[in-house]
Amino acid sequence: MPKVGLQPIRRRQLISATIEAIHAYGYDETTMARIAARAGLSPGIITHYFGGKDELLEATMRSLLTDFQRLVVKGLQERTEPMDRISAIVSASFDETQCTPQVVAAWLAFWAQVPHHPGLARLQRTYRLRLHSNLRRELGRLGLPPESREELAELTGGLIDGIWMRSALSGTGLDTVRARRTVLGSLRLHLAALGVG
Repeated sequence: MPKVGLQPIRRRQLISATIEAIHAYGYDETTMARIAARAGLSPGIITHYFGGKDELLEATMRSLLTDFQRLVVKGLQERTEPMDRISAIVSASFDETQCTPQVVAAWLAFWAQVPHHPGLARLQRTYRLRLHSNLRRELGRLGLPPESREELAELTGGLIDGIWMRSALSGTGLDTVRARRTVLGSLRLHLAALGVG
């Protein structure tokens, strides 16, 4: 009989092992055997808990998105002013936990697979829409008209993803403080041009 409460622990182990394996071997060379070995479990356990490699990879990306969303929610709960809340969203995007070499490797691998994997594409779309919605809402609270808030939400989301990806591919790592400052500085310039702030 399985031990009560073991499933979430095993699932978490396998997700962590997947992130480590992608970092060590790359997406294509990350096999069920390598994931299981890193988790200290048998390959059959992946099938038991996830059904297969594709489902495990989706669960891993979903887990990373959930971790990110928790950071956003926590930051928003701690702030009331719109610019402070926008800053919380940007800070979550460049949080140190989202920028470790292992997590960066996993994100890059997943993004590369989005055009080829409907499940990952769905998760990426959810991430993009949620980020855009959060930014648009707070920009609206600054008094921007709908068209301007749409444009600035898109620009800010693009800056976040672009700076994150460029830094991730640079090989030198991500300067999270500078990344936050760059995104927020650009946003403030655009707001000032619109007579806000």
